[in-house]
Amino acid sequence: MPMQLNVGDVVKLKKKHPCGGYDWEILRVGADFRIRCTTCSRQVWLPRREVERRITKIVSQVQVPSDNSPKEE
Repeated sequence: MPMQLNVGDVVKLKKKHPCGGYDWEILRVGADFRIRCTTCSRQVWLPRREVERRITKIVSQVQVPSDNSPKEE
């Protein structure tokens, strides 16, 4: 089962980026992820499997609104 990751989450990867940063912000989710280094702002595209394999921890998560909230009409 895929990990529950959302746009705006910040994750820490196993290997550091050449700039020295470990933390990446998720910009797009799906079969491929677009992630941005929080240190130098470099963006890369990686397959979902590769991103999930490289994650060591989720640094921060964005609060996603639940579907059970009352709707205004």
